[in-house]
Amino acid sequence: MAGGAREVLTLQLGHFAGFVGAHWWNQQDAALCAPSEAAAPPAELCPDVLYRAGRTPHGRETYTPRLILMDLKGSLSSLKQEGGLYGDAQLDAAIAWQGKLTTHKEELCPKNPYLQDLRSAEGVLSSDGIWRVRSIPNGKESSVRVWSDFLRVHLHPRSICMIHKYNHDGEAGRLEAFGQGESILKEPRYLEELEDRLHFYVEECDFLQGFQILCDLHNGFSGVGAKATELLQDEYSGRGIITWGLLPGPYSLREPQKNVFRLLNTAFGLVHMSAHSSLVCPLSLGRSLGLRPEPPVTFPHLQYDATLPFHCAAVLATTLDTVTVPYRLRSSPVSMAHLADLLNFSGKKVVTAAATIPFPLVPGQSLPDALVQLGGPAAWTPLSACGGPCGTRCFALSVVLRGLDGARHTSRLAPGTALPSPLHACTTGEDVLAQYLQQQEPRVRSSAHLLLAPCNVVPPYPRLFSPSLSQHGLVLDGSPPGAAVESIPVLGALCSSSTLSQTLGDLARDLSTLDVRRWASFLDAGVEQADVEEALEELGSLAQCYRGEDSLTD
Repeated sequence: MAGGAREVLTLQLGHFAGFVGAHWWNQQDAALCAPSEAAAPPAELCPDVLYRAGRTPHGRETYTPRLILMDLKGSLSSLKQEGGLYGDAQLDAAIAWQGKLTTHKEELCPKNPYLQDLRSAEGVLSSDGIWRVRSIPNGKESSVRVWSDFLRVHLHPRSICMIHKYNHDGEAGRLEAFGQGESILKEPRYLEELEDRLHFYVEECDFLQGFQILCDLHNGFSGVGAKATELLQDEYSGRGIITWGLLPGPYSLREPQKNVFRLLNTAFGLVHMSAHSSLVCPLSLGRSLGLRPEPPVTFPHLQYDATLPFHCAAVLATTLDTVTVPYRLRSSPVSMAHLADLLNFSGKKVVTAAATIPFPLVPGQSLPDALVQLGGPAAWTPLSACGGPCGTRCFALSVVLRGLDGARHTSRLAPGTALPSPLHACTTGEDVLAQYLQQQEPRVRSSAHLLLAPCNVVPPYPRLFSPSLSQHGLVLDGSPPGAAVESIPVLGALCSSSTLSQTLGDLARDLSTLDVRRWASFLDAGVEQADVEEALEELGSLAQCYRGEDSLTD
């Protein structure tokens, strides 16, 4: 892989972040392995932004994610902490030792049935001559317990950082509270390990754009994320820090402590991470950040189980794979810092995400036709637990539409035909998308990118798609196709919006109604009553940022 990339270092903090990250890296891997025609133009996305080239001690060339991953004891299942690419560190040490050896064997964690099926299916030759993984029956998806059960990408030995003082499974020793997470990176052991890994990856970069952080918001990893963003801001000032605060599917009123801790962790996490990040975006298939549970969002052509992290994470990873396109392009002036500057002016560091998965395109339909049929931003599914875009004001917008063949970018109406809309008069796909955004959000600072490359959704991506979709995600009429969906067009958007005023304000009101003294275990973890009051004040200030009548300039 050629150098010259504007490198990004990814941090994954927490177990749900691991689920989203596993799908994310699987999709990057699928794009790397996708067949390409000899006459095809160079790939639009530069994998060197996310990946690093290396070599094993035995001289084997490697290409692994530029990734630091933190999770709890018991979360790896059958995956070794050092990964499987560079060999066994303990075995290598034994080979170097010339003295007497004593071997102690520990029973291996059994491989998940889903993972076993994936491994056994790696040699399936499809009808088009491409080696592919078979689809796994939906019934087995519930057996996926941890993210390592379906990760197909090899990791560098310095990627996985285990937190052994807390347990992934069981009721005791859980990382439940923000203060617990903060305290982890105050311990020299974990702080020095993180700093060592950061230096390893950063020092080999030629031009580091910055850091993208996938972080659980609902548990104690929100505190880990708060300290990590503070560390990055202190040590790497001037680099972009884009934080994705992740929340799993719906929650139950029958678990009051979990709900209260979820609210507290989310509030503290948003306040602290927005203070130290260039941009923060909550991502969830739920509709609310507060105490009141709401049904999950729906998509016209997706059928997912919101109780399965495996399903929820796949949808969020697909959204991430789309909205992060601007700073992953081969030739683009947009960096992480530029994207953040577009969206976070006037103190508006929190943004919302939305997506149309898949983008509804009928065979033979042009982009102008599809956009007219789609309508406005209200047709996009909100994915930040902030309600819908109806009746809200947009301050700044970044949109990516990917997966449309170049022949569809403009209208193909015969000369003399009356134009159904101004979009049909545009001569390039980029102009079509830019004019569409101008129509929907006049006078708003916006950025638009149009890509040929689709999102890859080959196994182990779950089979979430309705039978009306073709192999490449087009919406078909009539009998369902026989081939499984392998790629889809997707529209994704990041928006600084007035809806955040109500969302953050509601979160502050829910927090103000709590008698935190009733939840002593949260305070015992290192948070004081004064910290709660300060978080309330900060949430109110953040909400106020989105309430003002700013006059926008072009």
